[in-house]
Formats: sequence, C-alpha cells, structure tokens
Amino acid sequence: MAEQRLKFDEYDVTARIDKVTDSIATLVFAHGAGASMHHGTLEEITHKCNESSISVLRFNFPYMEAGKNRTDSQAVATLTIKAALELAQKNVSGPYFLGGHSFGGRMASHAVVDHDLDVAGLVFCSFPLHTPKKPGIARAEHMDAIKVPMLFLSGTRDGMAQRELMNGVVTRLNAELHWLDTADHGYKVLKRTRQRTDDVFSEMGGYISAFVSASI
Repeated sequence: MAEQRLKFDEYDVTARIDKVTDSIATLVFAHGAGASMHHGTLEEITHKCNESSISVLRFNFPYMEAGKNRTDSQAVATLTIKAALELAQKNVSGPYFLGGHSFGGRMASHAVVDHDLDVAGLVFCSFPLHTPKKPGIARAEHMDAIKVPMLFLSGTRDGMAQRELMNGVVTRLNAELHWLDTADHGYKVLKRTRQRTDDVFSEMGGYISAFVSASI
C-alpha cells in the first residue's frame, strides 16, 4: 500500500502498510532513535516478515517527522504507537503484534502497559536494556506487567544488552530470546567469525516467523 498519513491529537506523521496476500498476522513496528521508518533495517525486517505472510505497518515518530534529533517523550511516543495500532486495525487483518528496533521496541513495551493495548505479542529487535558502558536493568522494570508473549532478538556484540543481564531479564519475564550471531546493536556482523551462513535479517526473519506462528 502507498504511504498514508497517521493523524492523532495535534500530530500528523507518515505511515506505511506493507500488506501481503493471505496475511497470518500484522506487525506494527517502530523505528529506532536515530533512523526513520525508511531506514534499511526496517526495510529488511519488513521484507523478511512479508516473506512469512506477516503484514507490517511502519510509521515515523513525530520528532523524526519534524526532522528533530531529540526523541519524543514517553507519553508522545506511546500515543503514536497506540494510533499506529488503531490504523492497522482499520486497514489489515490481525492478530496484531507490536515491536520495534531499539528505542521503538522499548516504547512499544511502555505503550502496552500505559495504554492497556490488546495485542498478541511483542517483538523487540536490539532492545536497549541499558546505555553503552552503563549496565543495568531499570529499563525493564515495567515489563513484569506485560502478560503477552515476548520475543527478544539481540546481537552477541550489542553494547546495550549485556548478555548476563539480558538473560536474567528474559528468564524473569518468561520470554523468548535469541542471540544473533556476531551482530552488534545495528546488525553489523563479523563475516569472518559468523558461523551462520544466512544473513542476519534472514536469521531474524526466521525467529519472528516462528514466534508469530506459535503465538496465534
């Protein structure tokens, strides 16, 4: 589908639904802090989901639409995600999943809690558990309130997801976690030491497809 406008409150941002024939589910997916809905990462994730019969709705947060560097407040970001979910519900069949890359995924987790959103599951790509070189789990404290299945996909070289801490959080939440072979926070991989023969987005697509199929 062509790009369209997502309007809510005083905001007006770009959104796009990549709808597939015989869609088994729809993923509403938010971009990271420094890249828009058109970034190559979101394009690749959308393509891999579409290959697995999962429709995807992407959108810009208001700060990105306005060309600003500073991210929106949690209140504005979660309201944007709520509006994006409502747009998906009007235009493509469910069940509906929420997710995002880094900042977008973290805001999706808050949106479910803050607005009591009815979704089938959450997909977190490079969930930013903490800032670089400052390990901690405070960013996951609210997630105990989430009662739907959760999938975490983190690179083995992600500086914002210390492995021991991430494993502990996921175990506490009874969620699903897959470590992406040699990938960093932005999915750059070490080709010489990567043991998998597929690319990192194919790796991610396989995990997302299996998670969605198991959750519906």
